[in-house]
Amino acid sequence: MAERAAIEGAILQMPRCLNLTLAGAVACLIAGCATQSKPTVTTARRIPNVRTTAYTHREGGSGCANALGCRLSGQHVMSAASDWSHFPLGTRFRIADTKEEYVIDDFGSALIGTDTIDLYKPSRLEMKNWGVRHVDIDILEWGSEEQSLKVLAPRCKHRCARQMVAALAKKKGKTIAQSSSNRPSL
Repeated sequence: MAERAAIEGAILQMPRCLNLTLAGAVACLIAGCATQSKPTVTTARRIPNVRTTAYTHREGGSGCANALGCRLSGQHVMSAASDWSHFPLGTRFRIADTKEEYVIDDFGSALIGTDTIDLYKPSRLEMKNWGVRHVDIDILEWGSEEQSLKVLAPRCKHRCARQMVAALAKKKGKTIAQSSSNRPSL
């Protein structure tokens, strides 16, 4: 009889444990998905007179994919390309006049050695309408030079990747050999 009571007690306790586990998992999920408030223009760093151009997935390059292999974004936070030694991978910015937000997730050989940012536009018409503009941008979050190097290092057989790696390494005071020796062997 005591044994049966112990088993029933254990069975009754199980849902309570599951409920606590489920509640903990949901709390972690909610905390993990919570978004931070966007920086205001007063906390953002303004860079005046940045040269911008536009590109679309229909011209050259890798089609609809960015340098990370993900789909180019023309939605809320749009894709942009730059020389990652000037504007590193992951740099988020807002165009002051239009309030459009972009993230640097791509690069292009024509951008190497320039301070130009190439803005992704979902259509050829939008690309042509943008043309070349000098705009003020607000940096919302500066990207990572380390992440830029991680993505570029395996691509050093390409001249534009080599040039960006060399410029990033020079900024860090390293030699190209030091930065490329950190690459995983293929």
